Amino acid sequence: MTTRWRNPPGDPGLVRTTLANERGPYVGTTPKRPLRRFARDARLDRVLLELYRGFGPQRWWPGETPFEVIVGAILTQNTAWSNVELALRRLKRRGPPTPAGLLNLPVEELAERIRPSGYFNTKARKLVAIARWYLDAGGLRALRERSLPPLREELLGVWGVGPETADSILCYAAGRRVAVVDAYTRRILGRHGLCDPELPYEEVRAWLEERLVRSQAVFEEFHALCVRAGYNHCKPVARCETCPATTPENLH
Repeated sequence: MTTRWRNPPGDPGLVRTTLANERGPYVGTTPKRPLRRFARDARLDRVLLELYRGFGPQRWWPGETPFEVIVGAILTQNTAWSNVELALRRLKRRGPPTPAGLLNLPVEELAERIRPSGYFNTKARKLVAIARWYLDAGGLRALRERSLPPLREELLGVWGVGPETADSILCYAAGRRVAVVDAYTRRILGRHGLCDPELPYEEVRAWLEERLVRSQAVFEEFHALCVRAGYNHCKPVARCETCPATTPENLH
């Protein structure tokens, strides 16, 4: 007999957001006033403020529900966000994704729906794993309320979830103050002489969390600004002349 999964009654992770910007709906924190400070470290604060003033608030992560943010965090592995958007549109033809909906869908059909994201067979298995874990964990309320260190450790034990994916889920879906570290972050920190970009992930994350202002909006905007700067400017060959952040001395 085939198991029919059910979503948790009243799970806030499945509630559609009322927030939207030019990209569409997003899940995140919207401060009442513009952010005036990002970090207790003066140099890090200067770089992030310059990016924030130049780009404006990013209001990230795109998605209709917190659970869709979780799905997006899996789909964005090793691909561009434009491909994730294509995959999400195909996945959402019958409505926003839910954990039970993913688990009740034949994995072959799930893989076909997310084909534009690349590595679709593997990512389908990852979505199944994260959906099952989400239900077993108790839904979004548990992700918001449980002690963070053991929760993060448990999330890292889910098949297909690495540190960057776990921290994206915790920061943007669960609203936890966790610093997300990606290749763009490392490049920006390294080029501005702030932190050794070759340090292990956990050391870079700890370095950031010791310095960022303890505000959820700051943690969300920090990563979003790094993505924006990295995608448009801080590429393998730097495009400092068009970046809002002051050009690092070592790139003059």
